[in-house]
Amino acid sequence: MSVNIDSRVVTPGSDDFVDEAWQLKEEIKRQEGVLKQRYDFFTDAYRRSTVHCYLQESELVGFAAVRRDGYILFLAVDSDCRGLGIGKQLVAHVAEDHDSITCHARTSNENALQFYEHLGFEIKRRIDNYYEDGGDAYYLKLGSDVGITDRISELVRR
Repeated sequence: MSVNIDSRVVTPGSDDFVDEAWQLKEEIKRQEGVLKQRYDFFTDAYRRSTVHCYLQESELVGFAAVRRDGYILFLAVDSDCRGLGIGKQLVAHVAEDHDSITCHARTSNENALQFYEHLGFEIKRRIDNYYEDGGDAYYLKLGSDVGITDRISELVRR
């Protein structure tokens, strides 16, 4: 597989790549049972976010939708493109604009939890019944107290 990947930034108010992002999210949902948001919730949050997108041959292979406070609403990478550093790069783009980054991850989503832990995120608290389906979440944070800039720079160089 070619690793020729382009990046784009979708500004708040735009729906560029929203349908592609929804399809990628739904594919991950089918494969892994995570990212279970409703369409209206997803598209509304997407359109209000800054979205960092990665495309391979014009196909969306990863994206991170981020609120202006550095909270990652959605982070998704196509399963065929995992291990190429796309997730790290997406978080690195978020880190360029924010002093701290936060997100929630399902307590049962081992892949996400391992990914975030590898990047230096810390679990700050557990929230029972966080998701609509009753699933529990961890609230995670990566911030200046853990050297976000140095940590992300180090990861991107790998």
